Amino acid sequence: MNNNQVYILEDRAILYINGDDAKEFLQNLISNDINKVNDDNSCFASLLTPQGKFLFEFIIVKHKSGYFIDCEKSQANDLFKQLRIYKLRSKVEILNLSNEFVIAVFDSEKFLSFDNAKDVLGHTVKYREDPIVLDPRHKELGARLIINLEKLYLSLKKLGLKSADPIEYYKISHQLGIVPKDLNKLQNKLFGIECNFEELNGLDFKKGCYVGQENTARIKLKNKLSKRLLPIQVTKGDLHQDEPIYNNEVEIGKILIEKDFPFALIKYLDDNFNENLNYSTKNASFKIIKPNWIKS
Repeated sequence: MNNNQVYILEDRAILYINGDDAKEFLQNLISNDINKVNDDNSCFASLLTPQGKFLFEFIIVKHKSGYFIDCEKSQANDLFKQLRIYKLRSKVEILNLSNEFVIAVFDSEKFLSFDNAKDVLGHTVKYREDPIVLDPRHKELGARLIINLEKLYLSLKKLGLKSADPIEYYKISHQLGIVPKDLNKLQNKLFGIECNFEELNGLDFKKGCYVGQENTARIKLKNKLSKRLLPIQVTKGDLHQDEPIYNNEVEIGKILIEKDFPFALIKYLDDNFNENLNYSTKNASFKIIKPNWIKS
């Protein structure tokens, strides 16, 4: 990222959770520990099915007496409905503020120029009461400013930031091996832990129960993580969603996100998987990339 560039992510949405029971409500649902979230720190987390399958992912940021939920806009309405289902008698207010707030992303070096900013994933500072978060997943994803749309352009001008094409940001995310968009295509198709949420600081194995915790912990403790979500680098042709991937006539994976920034669920420990090979399907040739932050 260029130090003076900013990416306005119009495909992101903001939910706001407030009320006397907001903290306990989130703690009982999300894959991370809400106690990590305060005025100085934010976290990445997910909401899973009771079986531990992926449903939603988001960044949680403390704001006033409640919490911002920074999620993909294509998932926002369904996430809002799912949270309301779990609400029951909890003293919680859930608001969709997507028409009022926007996400602006800029370089981590720019973030470190703010007073009291620390080079720590998830570290959060305020700019005129608006939170800025060093992305909790990976430093190279930069910092995220959550700001009211009416204040956006004046603030960016004062910060000396110029708007750049968000496609550049999506490319950075994809090259890192972190899904930038089309998360709906992953729902119910893989376990949350297979989305690399542990490495991306989105799972806490020390907190109490949450939705999907039992299977997530079992896969971890019994060392049964044999598949991972990995990025695809297409060299020729077009992929198709749910298309199988073979090597030596053995299926080693399946395409889950086929367009723009593709990903596949790969049996990465299988002897037939080799990240140095070129793979092909009926209409495409490609490579499967294992990010260097995945150590095993």
